[in-house]
Amino acid sequence: MRDQWINWLEPVRALAAEASARILDIYATAFDVAAKADDSPLTTADLASHHAIVAGLQRLTPDIPILSEESAAIPFAERSQWRRYWLIDPLDGTKEFVQRNGQFTVNIALIEAHEPVLGVVRIPVTGRCYFAARGYGAFREESGQPPEPIQVKPLSPGQPVRVVGSRSHGGPGLQRFVAALGPHALITIGSSLKLCQVAEGSADVYPRLGPTSEWDTAAAQAIVEVAGGRVVSVETGWPLRYNTGDSLLNPHFIVYGDAGRDWLIYVQ
Repeated sequence: MRDQWINWLEPVRALAAEASARILDIYATAFDVAAKADDSPLTTADLASHHAIVAGLQRLTPDIPILSEESAAIPFAERSQWRRYWLIDPLDGTKEFVQRNGQFTVNIALIEAHEPVLGVVRIPVTGRCYFAARGYGAFREESGQPPEPIQVKPLSPGQPVRVVGSRSHGGPGLQRFVAALGPHALITIGSSLKLCQVAEGSADVYPRLGPTSEWDTAAAQAIVEVAGGRVVSVETGWPLRYNTGDSLLNPHFIVYGDAGRDWLIYVQ
């Protein structure tokens, strides 16, 4: 089973690159923006990426079901039968895409028994790709360069805690968290890049005290965990799990690298 995950990494990375190219084709144009039922934005880039990834995954693993942000209306009665499935966000950070700040990603995860075991996160604008699989390792690849292994970093004694927060969804919960934390340096960026910053050791903690969906976090959670970090619910302290009920919303959570500190005490 582990060998399958590892063998799928390269073709899934290629799919993320193909989807990124589709996104960039539209990014360079005067694209239209529609609104979904929840008022979140939707562009033709979301759909172009979705179709490219779904078609590629169906060729790669025709027997494994796929759940995408753009095709999420699958009843739990059907999803509950899935032990293994692909979970994708074709364009994570559509608000960042619309604002043209480059902080958006393509996210592809493999879920096995409710846990993310493989993850690929690619930044279309820069070509940087984060990827990981259990039993293989976590890596960051710059465009045109060989992949380099990444891992979370321990806290630096006497130094401010490096906090990463949401660029578009910070909110009062984040402000209360950093106020309770004490000396800190706060950086705000978009999409699943926040989790990847913890995974690569350029940030110490990412508190998400607002709504997210399962496709927002799965790929990056796999990368964080393989890199030695954790992505845990603030309610239970246990890692986020997937496809466990009718709702596809995550609980509030914290991502951290150094397990020697009790991060949950800063959540009010």
